[in-house]
Amino acid sequence: MIDAAYLGHSLAQRVGEFIQIRRDIHAHPELAFEEHRTAALVAHKLREWGYEVTTGLGRTGVVGSLRRGHGQRALGIRADMDALPILETGSQAWKSQTPGLMHGCGHDGHTATLLAAARLVAEDLDFDGVLHLIFQPAEEGAGGAVQMMADGLFERFPCDAVFALHNMPGIEAGRFVFRTGPTMASSDNVTITLTGRGGHGALPHEAVDTVVAAASIVMALQTIVARNVDPLRSAVVTVGALHAGQANNVIPEQARLELSVRALDTEVRALLKTRICELVQLQAASYGVSADIDWRDGYAVLVNTPEETALATAVATQLFGAQRVDPSGPAFTASEDFAFMLQRVPGCYLFVGNGGPGTPGACNVHNPGYDFNDDIIAPGAAFWRALVAAYLTKR
Repeated sequence: MIDAAYLGHSLAQRVGEFIQIRRDIHAHPELAFEEHRTAALVAHKLREWGYEVTTGLGRTGVVGSLRRGHGQRALGIRADMDALPILETGSQAWKSQTPGLMHGCGHDGHTATLLAAARLVAEDLDFDGVLHLIFQPAEEGAGGAVQMMADGLFERFPCDAVFALHNMPGIEAGRFVFRTGPTMASSDNVTITLTGRGGHGALPHEAVDTVVAAASIVMALQTIVARNVDPLRSAVVTVGALHAGQANNVIPEQARLELSVRALDTEVRALLKTRICELVQLQAASYGVSADIDWRDGYAVLVNTPEETALATAVATQLFGAQRVDPSGPAFTASEDFAFMLQRVPGCYLFVGNGGPGTPGACNVHNPGYDFNDDIIAPGAAFWRALVAAYLTKR
């Protein structure tokens, strides 16, 4: 349990409301671009607290805007709202009421935390400028950030800087982690279809075996990270699926591989694409099969800008003390579509510990047993309030 005394304001006494909101959202998960109930709840609360609310941005996105004073600076803070297609295994009272769907990444908590901050800011913070609270749909692979920007997010709601946070299992609850520069990896999706000549398993010489070719390609792909990428730079090439055949005595005409390809800088990302395509074609040719490569660019490398990251780090340090802040945390090979917002506007994506080893909050995200730690709503909201005060201070 986090000691709320160090927060230094009234949220500690009011956080129960937002724990209930978080649990309500958790019990009613919605997939990408289907966040109608969640968006309606968010819009209702923001209007109640005096925000000007815009809905339908990026299909189901919500933006709440609050202006005070005459300042021209504008700050954006983003939270994601969508759930995952996972069957939840937890037994808590707020367990998902929709079988096969759950908030397995903590977006319910991110939304509740930003709502808590929204109320704090509206009720007791004097600032000079414009605050835009961005509640984004479809972070889980569907690119909701891109859709919101395509609908004019930053043209309609200009921001001088934009920030977001994510809970981080395995790190002490309430500990804040920052990193300048490349922080989360790009993520590309690749489908490789091999075509040979099917035949009887007893007569392999009359067939062109796609299974053997696929197996060789899987092993050869491992050499790209080991022998082509600078060992001081990060990359991931994962073959997550291999589909071929249905019977042990039939050599299948086709085999299909599904790859996840990740990098922490654009040069390595380009190198991976070049080497994977070259290697697959040459390996396939050596086995007499053809290869079709469907390369689908996914999320970009997420890059935190120095000035904004320094500000966020200083705010957290002043609010919680240096012992609760890591100013130079590690990079992560997971991906985030907030990366696309950071390509347009400077800002910082930060992490808040969800629970250290041996605690319930240490269960990793995208796991059927995961749950957001309600104890970090208060410090998360306190941080957002303090960031607004620091960024939109009267000048």
